[in-house]
Amino acid sequence: MSLVWFPIAVLGVWRVTHLLVAENGPWDMLSRLRAVIRSRLSVRLLDCFYCTSLWVSVPFAFIVGSNWLERGLLWPALSGGAIVIEQVTIKLAQPPPAAYFENPRQEDDHDVMLRK
Repeated sequence: MSLVWFPIAVLGVWRVTHLLVAENGPWDMLSRLRAVIRSRLSVRLLDCFYCTSLWVSVPFAFIVGSNWLERGLLWPALSGGAIVIEQVTIKLAQPPPAAYFENPRQEDDHDVMLRK
């Protein structure tokens, strides 16, 4: 395996996993697939990004790896790379916390009741 294929495979695993777990797909096809899997198999197979990335990385490891040892090591490595990318994209998508500034209390500032 060349070093060029590893980042490409990690991006591929992330893309397919994100598609299966978080996107609806064309004509809501993937959301329907998730609903069918949940109802028929009574499992939440496609709800967890971590679990799904582990299974999605298997075919990528077999394609990219050249021998059994390499494939066995690539399997969790590709899943871990996809999880790192997912964590980074989640952090980048979240808005920053609201800025809060409290004015220091002045000596002549008194609390007053506005209404009775």
